[in-house]
Amino acid sequence: MIAKIGKPGHKTRGVLNYLFGPGRANEHTDPHLVASWDDFAPDPGRHPDATLAQLTTALNLRVKQAGHKAPKSHVWHCSIRAAPEDRHLTDDEWATIARRVLNATGIAPASDPDACRWVAVRHADDHIHIVATKVRGDLRPPRNWNDFVRADKELVAIEKEYGLRQVPRGDRTAAKRPTRAEQEKARRTGTARTSRERLRTIVRTAVSAATTTEELFRIIEGTGALVDVQYFPSGDVRGYKVALDGDTNAQGEPVWFSGSTLAPDLSYPKIAERLTTTATTSAEPTEATTWRRLAIAIDEVPDHLAQSEDENGQAHIAVLLEALNALPVLAPADLRPQLLQAATVFEPAGRSRIPARHQQAQAARQAVKAILRQPAPKDGALLVLALDALLLAVIAAQHWHRTRNHHQQAEAAQQTAVHLRAAHRTAATESLTTLRHRGERLPQWQLNRQVTAVRHTLPDLAERILAEPDWPALAASLNEATTAGHSPVRLLAQAAGHRELDTAHNLSEVLAWRVNRLRKPTVQRPSLLAATPIRSGSITPQPAPSTASRPRSR
Repeated sequence: MIAKIGKPGHKTRGVLNYLFGPGRANEHTDPHLVASWDDFAPDPGRHPDATLAQLTTALNLRVKQAGHKAPKSHVWHCSIRAAPEDRHLTDDEWATIARRVLNATGIAPASDPDACRWVAVRHADDHIHIVATKVRGDLRPPRNWNDFVRADKELVAIEKEYGLRQVPRGDRTAAKRPTRAEQEKARRTGTARTSRERLRTIVRTAVSAATTTEELFRIIEGTGALVDVQYFPSGDVRGYKVALDGDTNAQGEPVWFSGSTLAPDLSYPKIAERLTTTATTSAEPTEATTWRRLAIAIDEVPDHLAQSEDENGQAHIAVLLEALNALPVLAPADLRPQLLQAATVFEPAGRSRIPARHQQAQAARQAVKAILRQPAPKDGALLVLALDALLLAVIAAQHWHRTRNHHQQAEAAQQTAVHLRAAHRTAATESLTTLRHRGERLPQWQLNRQVTAVRHTLPDLAERILAEPDWPALAASLNEATTAGHSPVRLLAQAAGHRELDTAHNLSEVLAWRVNRLRKPTVQRPSLLAATPIRSGSITPQPAPSTASRPRSR
């Protein structure tokens, strides 16, 4: 059950006209009162002699009595909606729920004869609207500070008592949603996403790539977006705002968004904190080693979440979001929609009220930045390794959030895993076929060596593994690891013990990717991360209309 409290208004009659009217698309049916401040308010929906004018006058009585002392925005409007799967609540049940919410918010405390006047209107099966005028009987304003949080807390108790779906609650760290005006503008211009959402993707992906704030602004400009950096008199950066080129208001001026209005973690201080703790150490010289480093770094995240302090765990989860934002840029076209959706859905899970110690996640963050300085991987298996590690890490993040009662974040992580599984299945099909063909071409003596390793390491599962169609793929992975100097027995034991295998449908496939991921890459020649340029215009999946770069304004 969810409550939505709008901004205070000043037109009581206007709100009532909407509630008792047909709705925007004739969706309102049988509008009527389920309760009111004294249960004697005129009901224009059920009583033929009652009118909206009468109800408006009754609600506004104390506002009129207060005269110039009444607040200009005196209309309090709250909608309460049940979940789609909840049972049909009766009018009496909705009346009780309305009174409990009004009591909790301070608009109409129980047994208070001077409480505000209010009505609860029902015009659909699944929700009600509460309208109150914010002048008490003693002509003072109500004490309804922090009303949304108090209403939401009461709804949690109501859900349990009434046997309704217990909706995951957020912790008020979510990014601001696009306004109705922004959504309408996007529809008029024929774009699937609003300017706020597109800019959020641009900036978030730029943060994943940048190593300094200066580079961050260059990357954003390279996408065609406008950047305006504000400075203190001392010359230090105070903040920034961004706009899409061509997105203007009625006066023809760019529609600007500050970083903090895109998302809490995209404010300049938050970004600067992350970039300051990202040391410019060596990047890997080849595509293969870079992507393997990323897979290994992400593969360690579940262990960090299980063993580290909360602040360290939050830092590693923040890096997962950066990795998810980087992958759509580098993945093949057929995978980008699922990966972009995964990054978007995971966004709420990437932060919480727990402060992050970003210095604890340097290795993973550097690995993310390093892949953005390499061309898109030609070997599809490298992308599969990263997706495989990310899927396990996201599942671990879901568990981490759930154990800390971060309900909204846990649900976001769960939804992200669905998109990652779909992308992993698509990406793995071709790569697994290639691995299988390599295994089928192995000389018999090499194949026998890997059979012996499997039977020695996993005696209870060996026959099942050897009978699976993808056993040659595992054999090829073990053989390549052996050629690189690894012990197949040790790698198999590590792969099997790293995560449980009981729920695996295809043991050979799971172990093949784990073995490939656990193979430690060999660094042949280091190069400074900051010395490797990134093509800034290529980092956003949905570029702005123009790709021209321009100087930043001060």
